[in-house]
Amino acid sequence: MSQPTDLIKGLSIVDLVDSITSQAKEAQIKLGQSSHSERFSALTKIAERIRASSNQIISANKLDLANAIDKQLSASFIDRLTITPESIENMAVGVEKIAEMPDPLGKSLSKWDVPSGLEIERVSTAIGVIGIIYESRPNVTIDAGALCLKSGNAAILRGGSDSFHSSSFLTELMQKCINEVGIPHSVIQMIPTSDRKAVDALLQADGKVDVIVPRGGKSLVRLVQEKARVPVFAHLEGICHVYVARGADPEIARDIIVNAKMRRTGICGACETLLIDKSISDKLLPFISSSLLEAGCELRGDEEARKIVPSINAASEKDWYTEYLDAILSIKVVANFDDAIAHINKYGSGHTESIVTENEHSVERFLSEVDSAIVMANASTQFADGGEFGMGAEIGIATGKLHARGPVGAEQLTSFKYKVRAHGETRK
Repeated sequence: MSQPTDLIKGLSIVDLVDSITSQAKEAQIKLGQSSHSERFSALTKIAERIRASSNQIISANKLDLANAIDKQLSASFIDRLTITPESIENMAVGVEKIAEMPDPLGKSLSKWDVPSGLEIERVSTAIGVIGIIYESRPNVTIDAGALCLKSGNAAILRGGSDSFHSSSFLTELMQKCINEVGIPHSVIQMIPTSDRKAVDALLQADGKVDVIVPRGGKSLVRLVQEKARVPVFAHLEGICHVYVARGADPEIARDIIVNAKMRRTGICGACETLLIDKSISDKLLPFISSSLLEAGCELRGDEEARKIVPSINAASEKDWYTEYLDAILSIKVVANFDDAIAHINKYGSGHTESIVTENEHSVERFLSEVDSAIVMANASTQFADGGEFGMGAEIGIATGKLHARGPVGAEQLTSFKYKVRAHGETRK
């Protein structure tokens, strides 16, 4: 059970968050003075401790799962909440990959001289204090903490109430490892309450929190964007498309679609809409739809799709805007390449889109003309993941265009400053 929501350690919610942000700001200054080897050591210890604490992690997670079952939450929600031995190993491996990445701090990004005699260098730096607000996906606790530690940022974690026990245990695990290498444990903190007032207080912490990263559904992200007084790395939603174009190999197209939709339906990289070119729809749509139906997917299509496969349910205008996060797929038969692009531009969320075709010209046009954070060719949209991109892990997929875009890993959690060296020059 969570702690009392009005008072914790004698503090009001506002005072509690103020205390946490103050500690984070102070700790981040000390973290910024740490060496790459110290951060590497802390991350290595975290990975080792995750594996050694497998039973305790699963026990904490069982408390959350029991609450979720009592609340009769959806199967996709419970899937996101569940920690297994496999996911524990994935967390540990992710942390190890983050540890092994080059140091993102202190990198010389560019260097030049100017006629006045100044020598100017742009160098990567930590952002500072990062607030991560996420729903009930416990692995985000580890991903966010590890990435912030790697990039020299303090992390303030506010997970969903349904993962409270899991996230609390994982946070404490990281704090113990950090302390062991001499880094203040308060560089990673979890707000110890499920009271939503804590979210409001975090979003209003201008001057103490440098950026907010929301990770969750549309309603959460909109709430953050509307209330935040600090910058936000936004991931609004994942309305991802797969376009099966002329020149697509039927079996490759089927395998990609089934995987993109059904591998894990509750993640932001899951395909929500299948676009299929009219020139091949008569042949490919029955083939693809039968595999989807066999996999347990509900299909909702436009009039053209239903003419080809009458068992497909009718899609409404709302379906094209919907992130199902469930075993539901909308299907539209498009007239041609331009029609597919127009549909993505109108209904897409800027997350991830994929084209399936052997035609290289179509591939290059798609990769060039589709303006989403991630654009793929002949690959499942489920690869839209920082771990799969070689980043070890990610805090989320940023769909905006400022600062970070796509998977937000350690490098994306840095800013820069200018170092200017001179020899007594004064300005005329």
